[in-house]
Amino acid sequence: MSRSEFQTRLAARWRSAESMLCVGIDPELGRIPEHLREMEAPFFQFGKEIVDATAEHVCAFKPQAAHFAAEGFEDQLGHLIDYIRTTYPEIVIILDAKRGDVGSTAKLYAREAFERYQADAVTVNPYLGYDSLAPYFDYSDKGIVVLCRTSNPGSDWLQKSQLANSPLYLQVAEQVSKWDQGGQCMLVTGATYPEELAQVRSAVGDMPLLVPGVGAQGGSVKDVLAAGTDSQGYGLVISSSRGIIYAGDGEDFAAQAGIQAALVKKQINQAKS
Repeated sequence: MSRSEFQTRLAARWRSAESMLCVGIDPELGRIPEHLREMEAPFFQFGKEIVDATAEHVCAFKPQAAHFAAEGFEDQLGHLIDYIRTTYPEIVIILDAKRGDVGSTAKLYAREAFERYQADAVTVNPYLGYDSLAPYFDYSDKGIVVLCRTSNPGSDWLQKSQLANSPLYLQVAEQVSKWDQGGQCMLVTGATYPEELAQVRSAVGDMPLLVPGVGAQGGSVKDVLAAGTDSQGYGLVISSSRGIIYAGDGEDFAAQAGIQAALVKKQINQAKS
């Protein structure tokens, strides 16, 4: 299967940084350091300092759209993505928005992610079928990160439902693999379900997997690596947000985040070797 520009850049970053760590940027006004809260652009400043402190340790950054939008800070999200793209062009940017709609609305969500924000990839919900993904495929150099087996406990009621003797999450994995003719897709597969992560890996070959759930949610890095690496020993984007960005809450918050990111990267590489 061919690879999109997005997957090619991601694979290059895995090797150049020797890292499969992704830092999620999920700012909350009540949790960012107090000295930032009265600034003109507090979320941008928080995100920028986190990015600068952790960039050497990551393959990707994953800003969460709702955290910015809920405060009316969409412009700060745009500025942060632009800062990452221009300052660290080798690092891929995944906009975590979990969009899921069809028709003209889906086209506008794709335009928002890839034209307004200039993200390299965006998370999407496949519940409405291929129609909800089709507009994203039109951006052939971009990534489509499809929810598959998510890390939250409440996902079982739907994702583990049996359909034709197979759980729904595996059918999602297999179907997305068929749709992905240009090497654009990734699947979201939670670290909290390593056995099911292994099943997804078996179903999709070397398709990259975005793996949330390590750190604050309790997923094991060792189990994730054992279950999920691809045929080249990579293939994972292991995401940690709160455990890194809130490692410190004082004026040295960014330095503390950098220390924690380096530690998680080391844990990943030790488990990989």
